[in-house]
Amino acid sequence: MGFSTTGLNQSLIDTVTEQGYTEPTPIQVATIPAILAGQDLMAGAQTGTGKTAAFALPILQLLSEAPVSASPKRAIRALVLTPTRELAQQVYKSFVTYGSQSALQTALVYGGASVNTQMAALASGVDILVATPGRLLDLIGRGAADLSQVRHLVFDEADRMLDMGFIDEVRRIIKPIPAARQTLLFSATFGPEIFALSKSLLKDPTLIEVDARNTVARRVEQMVYAVDADRKRELISYLIGSKNWHQVLVFTRTKQGADELASEMCKDGLKTQSIHGDKSQGARERALEAFRAGDTRVLVATDVAARGLDIDQLQYVINHELPYNAEDYIHRIGRTGRAGGSGMAISLLSPAENYLLEQIEVVLDERLMQQWLPGYEPDPTKEVRNTRSVSKGTQNKRARERALGKKPDRRRR
Repeated sequence: MGFSTTGLNQSLIDTVTEQGYTEPTPIQVATIPAILAGQDLMAGAQTGTGKTAAFALPILQLLSEAPVSASPKRAIRALVLTPTRELAQQVYKSFVTYGSQSALQTALVYGGASVNTQMAALASGVDILVATPGRLLDLIGRGAADLSQVRHLVFDEADRMLDMGFIDEVRRIIKPIPAARQTLLFSATFGPEIFALSKSLLKDPTLIEVDARNTVARRVEQMVYAVDADRKRELISYLIGSKNWHQVLVFTRTKQGADELASEMCKDGLKTQSIHGDKSQGARERALEAFRAGDTRVLVATDVAARGLDIDQLQYVINHELPYNAEDYIHRIGRTGRAGGSGMAISLLSPAENYLLEQIEVVLDERLMQQWLPGYEPDPTKEVRNTRSVSKGTQNKRARERALGKKPDRRRR
């Protein structure tokens, strides 16, 4: 089919082809023509599906074809908001790469980097700004970022932006942006909060979902190993060592847990680093580069730190603990099985986490069968504390619903 059917001009098609892409992904086929037509969008897309190019390419074309302002200084005409620094960096690189044949200028602003350098970049004039909410608000307060000329507004990973509590910042940022704009909202999951946000930000949006809602990549194999909590680290080291896995991304719930797990795995002979919000930007970038280069075998991350990570051909994701938010599970395992590749997502389940597995199954509308690895079976004599397992009556009700093909009740317990 090729990119010619999407409505992109030949210059952009040539640039995309030079990057090794000859066929658009499903999300690109669905969104690029709609964006070029000026529509507001709500698009469901996981990281690794080509979603960044799905909005970057048409925005670059629209800006290139728009009338040039008489003002000698460039004005910010496109704003992309992302929840994390890592995702902002990746989106910025995509705009720079795809826009290499144009005269458009792109800037990147995020916390943890020099605000003076970022102010200087904005002062020189930019067409496209990629930003995290906190730093952008800081720059607006300093009078360094003028959003009065924005015509294209993008929310990338909007669900995570809400999860991280950025709703107030988002509302303050959009105040100076003209109502006559195009707004694009990309999200890996669609919950009530996302639809509520869309009603206040978008005008008659087109809803695009190339896969069933709240699903994982088709080629990701999901496995659940039941194991006692105090033997999880031992099991992870055994799996990685015995199967000779490389480039393994491990998730923990807390920053302290990430550091402790990384330290213990290093003692097991596995070169491991951790990334989380308390690490400096430089430390996080160095850890990521070492992981991408293969110098670090295992990367332990919290949910926030791992958002937007783009690691080519990452095959293995391990959940040391299941997340409290079931939708975070989708984001976690979305780090693998990217761009049509295969992947494996392994979750280690202690008896106290059974209720979390149930919540995930409700969101996925799928049963994830538990397995036991010989030598690591849970000890049935251990007391299980702090479980929030649902009643037998509720379990039976859900079983009947599955048998009848009904959608389970998705309300949070």
